Amino acid sequence: MRTASIFRGSRGGAALAATALLALATGCGSGTDDPAGDPTSTASHPTSHSVKDTSITAKPGERFTLTVHQNASTREYWYLVDPKPDTSVLVSRGRHYASDSGDEPMPGAGGRLTFTFEAKGKGTTRFTLLHCTFSTCQGNTSTLPPATTGPSATPTGAAATPSPSQDPERITYTVTVD
Repeated sequence: MRTASIFRGSRGGAALAATALLALATGCGSGTDDPAGDPTSTASHPTSHSVKDTSITAKPGERFTLTVHQNASTREYWYLVDPKPDTSVLVSRGRHYASDSGDEPMPGAGGRLTFTFEAKGKGTTRFTLLHCTFSTCQGNTSTLPPATTGPSATPTGAAATPSPSQDPERITYTVTVD
């Protein structure tokens, strides 16, 4: 192979070969969703909002997150429910769970569930997060919202202590994309 013999014979050739290999290994782009590697873009570094921040303003292409506490061992779950966002204005980019106990799951340990959204086009839309606990929703799992979002049935039996039924917590967010 003629090219290899050129590189073997000179230091400049070796440097050129190293540069070519580096370019191949790293690719031509930034490797992120950021346009042109823009460090101010929120595509790979979304803005974090407080759960209580129910009025959010974003720019097209901006991503933001809402993080809630969740503990599956106590049947505490959060869901994105109706009304879901108008997809021409805002889209859900999924959710991610991180355990409070780190990499090693521990029985009974809770964690943080982060919902990620991306602003798509100008407009205003609303969406709701539903918070279910063992006493507010029946039949819920980590991925399946309950069939009904009404209160759970009050336990019956001699050992049960009557307690008032509660409705699950609903937080409705209004997002304006301008």
